[in-house]
Amino acid sequence: MQQLLKHLWSSLKDSIRDLAPIVLVIAFFQLVVLQQPIPDLFSLLTGTLMVIIGLTLFVHGLKIGLFPIGESMAYDFASKGSVTWLLTFAFALGFGTTVAEPALIAVSNEAANVASAGGMIQDNEAAKSDYANGLRFTVALSVGLAIVVGVLRIIKGWPVQYLIMGGYVGVVVMTMFAPPEIIGIAYDSGGVTTSTITVPLVTALGVGLATSIRGRNPMTDGFGLIAFASLTPMIFVMGYGMLL
Repeated sequence: MQQLLKHLWSSLKDSIRDLAPIVLVIAFFQLVVLQQPIPDLFSLLTGTLMVIIGLTLFVHGLKIGLFPIGESMAYDFASKGSVTWLLTFAFALGFGTTVAEPALIAVSNEAANVASAGGMIQDNEAAKSDYANGLRFTVALSVGLAIVVGVLRIIKGWPVQYLIMGGYVGVVVMTMFAPPEIIGIAYDSGGVTTSTITVPLVTALGVGLATSIRGRNPMTDGFGLIAFASLTPMIFVMGYGMLL
């Protein structure tokens, strides 16, 4: 119990340190530049406190839960020597974590509202729901395939830079043909996929896999999966826009 409290206190101090610059910037521009009192100060302080507590528990949960289980499962799959099951797990992990990503849900819903207001889709809840879900599942599919490619890269030892450069060439080519209305959404989709749920599990998978395979270096081979996860959604979402 004492050890747990010690780790929580350490995470709490880290959370306060990380959030302090944001609070100072907001306070400076509100009080010094705009010269306006902070509106609803009590709610602001309450919300900040909740963010600190939530961030503390989240970071501590990553340390004791998600990172260890991701690494251990990658090690177990590598020990069994079944590439098929490992790739299946990689796809399911990428797809499942992306579908549940809060940032992606928010962007998909906002994109559906804007598309409805702009006349791209019908202005009703069913059409907006279909558009948002289609966008979410397209991104999730692309991330699942990206994690599969990233896992194959670790297994085979392929250089990451060539895959990344080839991927961005694909992004540029797709940008030339995609409808202008979908390009911004596609680029944002690449960013929101790599957020609170996806990053910890995918990173743990890569590091655990590179650690368990002889001849692989966790520092040079274990990282890079997140780059694939943020790259492929841009291509797939632009393709989704072209189909619509």
